[in-house]
Amino acid sequence: MESNIPVSTWDLPIEGMSCAACVGRVERALKAVPGVATASVNLATEQARVQGAVSLATLTAAVEAAGYEVKPLPDSDGQVAHAAADHEGWWVVAGLVLCAPLLAPMLLMALGVHWMPSVASQWLLATPVQFVLGARFYRAAWRALKARAGNMDLLVALGTSAAYGLSIHSWLAGQGGALYFEASAVVIALVRFGKWLEARAKRQAAEAIRALQGLRPTEAVVRVGAREVRVPIERVGLGDLVVVRPGEAVAVDGEIVEGSSHLDEALLTGEPLPVAKGVGERVIGGSVNGEALLLVRATAVGAQGLLARIVERVAAAQASKAPVQQTVDRVAEVFVPVVALLALVTGLGWWLAGAGGEHALITAVSVLVIACPCALGLATPIALIAGMGAAARRGILIRDAAALEAAHRVTLVAFDKTGTLTEGRPTLAQAVPAPGVTRDELLRLSAALQVASTHPLALAVIDAARGLVVSRASDAAALPGRGVRAQVEGRELLLGSTRLAEEQGADLSPFGADPDGPQSVSWLLERTASGTRVLGRLAFADRLKPEARAAVDALHALGLRTAVLSGDAPASVAAVARALGITEFDAGLLPTDKADRIAAWRTQGAVVAMVGDGINDAPALAAADAGLAMATGSDVALQTGGIALLRGDPRLVAEAIELARRTEAKIRQGLFWAMGYNVLGIPLAMAGLLSPAFSGAAMALSSVSVVSNALLLRRWRPASEPRRQGTC
Repeated sequence: MESNIPVSTWDLPIEGMSCAACVGRVERALKAVPGVATASVNLATEQARVQGAVSLATLTAAVEAAGYEVKPLPDSDGQVAHAAADHEGWWVVAGLVLCAPLLAPMLLMALGVHWMPSVASQWLLATPVQFVLGARFYRAAWRALKARAGNMDLLVALGTSAAYGLSIHSWLAGQGGALYFEASAVVIALVRFGKWLEARAKRQAAEAIRALQGLRPTEAVVRVGAREVRVPIERVGLGDLVVVRPGEAVAVDGEIVEGSSHLDEALLTGEPLPVAKGVGERVIGGSVNGEALLLVRATAVGAQGLLARIVERVAAAQASKAPVQQTVDRVAEVFVPVVALLALVTGLGWWLAGAGGEHALITAVSVLVIACPCALGLATPIALIAGMGAAARRGILIRDAAALEAAHRVTLVAFDKTGTLTEGRPTLAQAVPAPGVTRDELLRLSAALQVASTHPLALAVIDAARGLVVSRASDAAALPGRGVRAQVEGRELLLGSTRLAEEQGADLSPFGADPDGPQSVSWLLERTASGTRVLGRLAFADRLKPEARAAVDALHALGLRTAVLSGDAPASVAAVARALGITEFDAGLLPTDKADRIAAWRTQGAVVAMVGDGINDAPALAAADAGLAMATGSDVALQTGGIALLRGDPRLVAEAIELARRTEAKIRQGLFWAMGYNVLGIPLAMAGLLSPAFSGAAMALSSVSVVSNALLLRRWRPASEPRRQGTC
């Protein structure tokens, strides 16, 4: 470990990677550096993510020693990438123009026209393609050889050099043999054309993160006294008052202190309609202000803002590796040497069979060219990028590939109740005092216990006691999963669940059964020398979310079991479950009880997803195979659970699982076609049934088809969403 270097996370753009074999080599080089904790290389994004106590210079040196280069970081709006793509596009056009006369004789022959350019003309056309357009393959092949490894570039360089060299030999020797200038040139031109298409597709797959980055304002208008000053966003501090005019993007996360308007948060949370916001409500940096001027007090700036955390989360997720990709990388490491051996065996076999040196060499070239592991290396990462981008546009943030893999296998979804299936804004529906206690006294003492709490039930009690004189509580202590205890007016009071009352030995029988319907119950208790006295019962009503029934129906349509796990009263939980068509539920649970229940389901063979608010459900989220943290706005628990839902809409749960299934299907399809292409193509090439030019076209097409298939995820819409006319 390098001395005095803090642990950091580095994102390194890698230049020179062409296939999955390159990925494995760069990863091994980075992991061998002292101080590196983890290293993951992604072929689709052409980036390495490294964590550890190590300097950038050391990592750069390790990458270069492996035969690759660390590129400058692209700018946020992608101008560097676009410029490089435009430059590559011109090279592709030049290559295809030079190859056109070489291909023309074959095309004209089909029309009965026999025409062939002179040998010198063929040489003049093929040579710049071979050594100018093909220079990148030679450079990469040389780096691979120095590193004692193989990659796609080595296969292309060997194959095209053999075809070009054989043509030169036949021409100079005057033997009248066949010339293969068109084969070498067309292979290089088509491979570069395929790489260009592939790069364009990669940029399309990463549109989601670029769109999020594009939301970042570069300046903000800060109110200082009576003046308004425009400053760079980096100079805005916590507590500053930021002016947001109609039509402008909100520069920081904050709280509205003046004005009311509608804000468009679609790109951040997936919420399709503008959201009404007023004084005291929080806004997200990057959302677009609607019709009125707002004054916002900054509560989070820079990397602490929700937008910055979302961008980081999406980038980290897209850089992660699915478990299957690790197997693919190991296969790719031995793939190139095996192909080179097969090409050698093919050439020797045809030569020994009496087919002649030219035919043997060209057949070996076809094997070298067609057997490229590009598509194999792209199948998984490009599908992950497209799938996670589609999820981000819907307000679903997936932590990494492992979370996606777990989500697609889910068979049972367990919900927390309050704030997940219900609105989470309960109101006091009933206050029943005990004999000798007035209703005002019940509310006043209960509010004294809750005055410092932000729990939804506490807020409902405080709201109901508004206008009453509330005493100050002392020695307050939370009783996790049960309630709260404190000294009020010299009395030891407790307020909490039925479980708490029963544990204290309180007699609840005078109050009869709990209220019917989806209501939560709390008890106000007083400890006395003679025991625990019940001062009254509070019942809270919490409405179901309008989308809850549709969410549960969507999960059932996917063939999933559903359940409710709640710390609330059995009657309340049962009423919610019945209203939603859920048959499995447990009530009166502590946070650890929920985790135990999930563990029991898993031992029975279920793959469990837990949906909660990401804070008090943390043990259950951690215990589940897939944890989905539901939150809203800047309160989203981005670090809790494998998947974060940016809107408090339970329908996102079914969307997340459906999208995970679709992404996993695209990964399997890509791997199937990549492997099937090689399984079919290599034997045909060894049998002499494929020309080098056709092999080059097929190799390029394989990568483009795998990437294009994965990009269909960008058009994904949930099954429950109506399709618009004219869309697929």
